[in-house]
Amino acid sequence: MTIPAYSPFSPILPRDENALPVSGDAPELGALPDWDLSDLYTAPDAPELARDLDALDKACAEFASDYEGRLATLTPARMLECIERYQQIDLLAGRIMSYAGLRYYQNTTDATRAKLLGDLQDRITNDTTRLVFFSLEFNRIPDARYEEVFAAADGPARYKPVFDRMRAMRPHQLSDELERFLHDNSVVGAAAWNRLFDETTAALTFDVDGETMGLEATLNLLSDHDRHRREAGARALAVVFGNNIKTFSRIHNTLAKEKAIEDKWRKMPTPQTARHLSNHVEPEVVEALRNAVTAAYPRLSHRYYRLKARWLGLDKLQIWDRNAPLPSETPRLIDWPEARATVLDAYAGFSPKLAELAEPFFDKGWIDAAAKPGKAPGAFAHPTVTTVHPYVLLNYLGKPRDVMTLAHELGHGVHQRLAAGQGELLASTPLTLAETASVFGEMLTFRALLAKTTDKAERKALLAGKVEDMINTVVRQIAFYDFECKLHAARAEGELTPEDINALWMSVQAESLGDVFEFMPGYETFWSYVPHFVHSPFYVYAYAFGDGLVNALYAAYEDGLPDFQSKYFDLLAAGGSKHHKELLAPFGLDASDPAFWDKGLSMIEGFIDELEAMEA
Repeated sequence: MTIPAYSPFSPILPRDENALPVSGDAPELGALPDWDLSDLYTAPDAPELARDLDALDKACAEFASDYEGRLATLTPARMLECIERYQQIDLLAGRIMSYAGLRYYQNTTDATRAKLLGDLQDRITNDTTRLVFFSLEFNRIPDARYEEVFAAADGPARYKPVFDRMRAMRPHQLSDELERFLHDNSVVGAAAWNRLFDETTAALTFDVDGETMGLEATLNLLSDHDRHRREAGARALAVVFGNNIKTFSRIHNTLAKEKAIEDKWRKMPTPQTARHLSNHVEPEVVEALRNAVTAAYPRLSHRYYRLKARWLGLDKLQIWDRNAPLPSETPRLIDWPEARATVLDAYAGFSPKLAELAEPFFDKGWIDAAAKPGKAPGAFAHPTVTTVHPYVLLNYLGKPRDVMTLAHELGHGVHQRLAAGQGELLASTPLTLAETASVFGEMLTFRALLAKTTDKAERKALLAGKVEDMINTVVRQIAFYDFECKLHAARAEGELTPEDINALWMSVQAESLGDVFEFMPGYETFWSYVPHFVHSPFYVYAYAFGDGLVNALYAAYEDGLPDFQSKYFDLLAAGGSKHHKELLAPFGLDASDPAFWDKGLSMIEGFIDELEAMEA
């Protein structure tokens, strides 16, 4: 519950390592919007930024002076005041780091932007070290006193879900001194290794048929219509990853070991425990999801990729065929105005309110869409703070899947706008529910496009694209989760060589993708640049959780559940104020029921059934 040393993003990370957009100039797409960050601060030297930094310093000092050693004695009214002051500090720190972080993500190769981020990170870490006592002391309040304070009419009752989650960490809490040390040290620990990873991947260059490309451009080739270009891209990736594998191996070894050390001290029973606690989800629910998906590999990914091999006229698929377009698929660029209209119309078809919430992103500088040198890869929606608004980052190139990415990130943005009403402490949605609005937005957009498509070849291409996205979201992410579980388990036994990590990566590939694939030499290194493993250990199952949840929600919507729209908006507006059981109950859904996950998986199966029927 202490304000982290470096978390300006918690970015909604790209869902698949081969499904990232590309850097490059695409003027035919129309005028692509840039961020206007002035709603945060007008410039790095803005007097408002200097004012807020001074205010933060003062607020942290006064907070510590007023409350340290006294939390257990506070009346309910004083506890409410204390929590609201803490929330204001959270707002100040969040606003400052959001500005520095977003500015850095616009151009990660700009040394002045990197310096500003680093300097502000250091300063805020120093300031917020004074607050480390808060969660530690709070968790020592006796249960009876805690319940009494939070039950009082003039007390902080509305904040109880936040503190219930915080108290779930009580068994894993260290001494005040150790917690302060970890807080201070984080700047040169995980945060530093994260930055090394970001800067290393941003600086990579690839030689593809004599042309020098960045990471995004090269990854983009893996979905090119020209098979030679796809192969050339894959082989170039393998060469460069191989040349840098020692660096990536060192990053992963260090971060896994650092996590293991902290987990040991905190008495975390498994490497995954901290993630489950922060997600407010039970380990058995995640295990049920994982088991349901792995059991479904043969009837999902294996079956689909055998079908795709037939379409491509191949006995075996190579890794550069996995994201290949269908031979019948006509490459079509979708310009920005059409992308905007497609998504907003789909949103409006569900509810005019949804489109109204999304519209300002396009008109007010809340989207940075163009692919530019040095810009952060992929796409994310960053909530900033509840008193401002979210910002969406894309690398838009006009592909149909880029439109789906826009629908996805706008879903996050709308969710964040609705949840902002909860205030800073309650707005943050656990990762397992954070993907709900984004995947639902994608599904609305997909269904709208499908309903308008009468041409059989276009319908097939659209369905196949959706199946591939769902496989990337469900199958691939659970395979990634298994890889992470294996990596952390193996690291507990000792230092891992690059070859060790490569072998773990390959162990999940054939299992998840099926025997129709041949894997080229070099593919074993493709774990090395996946950002999830570095930035957010065990994050990836949230995607599969979100997809399964949305598929079950969408089925309820299609079945005509009464007042679905209002129930849906209530779910989003709740932010992190309620547990997933409570939020899903109005829809008649329960994620702890194993049959729940089968609903989502059966939707993917249904799409594959339809594709197979087209072949008959």
